[in-house]
Amino acid sequence: MKTFIADIIPKIQRFSQKLDDLTKLTNQHWVSLGDIAEEKRVFIFRGNNQLLISVNGIVEKGSWDYIGNQSLLIETKNENYLMKQGFLDEDIFALKLDSTDSYAFFVNETRYKNELNNIKDILIYLESKYISKQSNQNSKKTTFRNYNNLGGGLFPNYNEGPPIEQKQIFGAVFYTIHIHFENSFSDFYHYYPKKGKYSYQKNYKGEVYFDRKEDCLKDLYEDRLRYQ
Repeated sequence: MKTFIADIIPKIQRFSQKLDDLTKLTNQHWVSLGDIAEEKRVFIFRGNNQLLISVNGIVEKGSWDYIGNQSLLIETKNENYLMKQGFLDEDIFALKLDSTDSYAFFVNETRYKNELNNIKDILIYLESKYISKQSNQNSKKTTFRNYNNLGGGLFPNYNEGPPIEQKQIFGAVFYTIHIHFENSFSDFYHYYPKKGKYSYQKNYKGEVYFDRKEDCLKDLYEDRLRYQ
């Protein structure tokens, strides 16, 4: 399992579900976040304590055991792990490697395909959903302009949370903004001040960039409706 340093986990643990209700673990297929560009590794925690690890369809058998105190013992063909629960909700499962500050991340397979398939998007998702949650209740309300001249029609009102500062690997600053379309869905987009660009993660295409915020949000809205 590949692990990551993630300072956000201690900040959001109060929102986590408890691991002692094992149905939350055993009723799902969890995709291990790691070198997913090369392989898809799915962990299936069966009710009889058997662990199935499917790597691109080839299955390896191991075992798992809940040993109390929010801890799991995971045994695989090559290695054994003592893991502490870091965070659990319906989409994300994070386990802390005992005596380290590193976390193994797993994504519910239903969300893995299109939305949450790299560590950057996982951290942005968690920060937008939980850390910004309180701030978004006081977020400002604004309205899209009419896009009839662009063939897009009218767009709904939306609530926009405060920008969350992020840093890329080489230190460049960008911002993540959580957005909720009225009577519809929530999502987020990015702003890169150095480039003057707006972007979001487009289904099946990855991150796409725009010069104007309005164009970015219009495309995001249409893309999400298309795949609902």
